[in-house]
Amino acid sequence: MTTATPPFPPSPPGAPTPAPPDARDRAAVFGRALCAMVTPFTRSGALDLDGAQRLADRLVSAGCDGLVLSGTTGESPTTSDAEKAELVTAVREAVGDRASIVAGVGTSDTRHTVALARAAEQAGADGALVVSPYYSRPPQDAVEAHLREVADASGLPVMLYDIPGRTGTRIEPDTVLRLAEHPRIVAVKDCSYDFLGAQKVLAQTELAYYAGCDEHNLALYAVGAAGYVSTVANVVPERLRAVLDAFDAGDTAGAARQQRRATELVEAMMAKGLPGAVTAKALLGDLGLPSGPVRAPLRPADRKTVVELRAVHDRLAA
Repeated sequence: MTTATPPFPPSPPGAPTPAPPDARDRAAVFGRALCAMVTPFTRSGALDLDGAQRLADRLVSAGCDGLVLSGTTGESPTTSDAEKAELVTAVREAVGDRASIVAGVGTSDTRHTVALARAAEQAGADGALVVSPYYSRPPQDAVEAHLREVADASGLPVMLYDIPGRTGTRIEPDTVLRLAEHPRIVAVKDCSYDFLGAQKVLAQTELAYYAGCDEHNLALYAVGAAGYVSTVANVVPERLRAVLDAFDAGDTAGAARQQRRATELVEAMMAKGLPGAVTAKALLGDLGLPSGPVRAPLRPADRKTVVELRAVHDRLAA
């Protein structure tokens, strides 16, 4: 298991030269530019490990220094425990030590989550992404106890995943502040849309904060976040990495310009009523890249949507 910060891959051609490493690098325990990678399937719906390896290699080569597997975009609710472990093993084989691998292990059952965390560690993950328990809507003391038990269960560093729009339960900022005292709870993926709460945690802890909503990538980075965990990076990894590189090089106006340029694609993929797994797979498939179908209950994007997504993508890529 690798726990040290992985080396950052070189920036894409033409990107500004990043500033020398500083305290932000030490905080970015899993890297800066992380992709919430889709889980490729074959046409019949089976796990496509070869496709996953090819996609992972492409993402890392294009600027991602971390991959988050079996998260929301990775369709974790519809992959089996065995498939999750196989995916980690295959992607580790493909990327080696060029990027960190954070494995989604969150479920609504503490015992199940503990088992997944241990399996992810054995499969070669560098960290565990743990969402608050969903559906049962436990109070904050129960959420905290759940997350501590998972962090205690393996040697993996833990990234908390705060996404109340899907789970129905926040990991409240005060709860995060208490959890930050745990030696293995080291990071947060923030999909709370609570910018004030995020800044409060950034101001009072050493946690590595990651924007989990692409429209917040630069905003959170500018106030001290470690980077992002991005769905949109599945299709334009180099474009999103360029935002961070420009900011690190002191070109804040350029970073803002790059972020604004990506807005149309972020909106098309994430705010048009379809889950990111659907839009990301639709675009990847249209680009001839590994993706495959989504698993039910998700349904694939219709052709009209795919054409619209591709047009937005091509305008950004031009």
